[in-house]
Amino acid sequence: MTDRYSTSHLSEDQYEPDSNGTVLRNLLGITTPEDMEIAETAELWLVQEKLFGEISRDQSFTVEDICQMHREWLGRIYVWAGRPRSVNISKDGFDFAMARVIPTLLEGFEREQLRKLTPCLFTNRDDVALALAEVHVEFMLIHPFREGNGRLGRLLATLMALQAGLPTLEFSEMIGIHREVYFAAVRAGLDRNYQPMKGLFIDVIERSVWLWGES
Repeated sequence: MTDRYSTSHLSEDQYEPDSNGTVLRNLLGITTPEDMEIAETAELWLVQEKLFGEISRDQSFTVEDICQMHREWLGRIYVWAGRPRSVNISKDGFDFAMARVIPTLLEGFEREQLRKLTPCLFTNRDDVALALAEVHVEFMLIHPFREGNGRLGRLLATLMALQAGLPTLEFSEMIGIHREVYFAAVRAGLDRNYQPMKGLFIDVIERSVWLWGES
């Protein structure tokens, strides 16, 4: 949580008063990025374990499903969990979708990506990687929530991979040594070019299978 997004319309109550603008206003009164990282990670592990046992192989995901995942993950921490953001956000000079168009973009995301690509039942790994890439890139470009989009996007990709018979995905290199390549792959999606992200997902899949074997 040390890498916070900048926002275009900051109000006084968006950050905890004693956090020096580093921690979003929250239900637990947490004021340090380190403590918030611990809290969010703990909640994420819980919701992941729950979803891994609930999601069926033939489930087609909806926007409401994704909002519910976000709500179950962060609902004990933020009052706005599960609701599309109402502020514009950017990161490293890159502007994500404007808040006012998010509802329309989410409708398109459900129609063009979620309905067509989930359940993820492709048998060819290239096809799986392309499906994961398209869904992930479009979700990242919308960035529908105030916090947690990257982690939720990776969780969604993992759920899709499990539907395709793959193991839990291991993303450490994508968000670590390949971080800048990852951001470039997201930006390539502005032109509906999903090939750079597909390449990253192929690497993620291969590494995950090597670590855990087929599911």
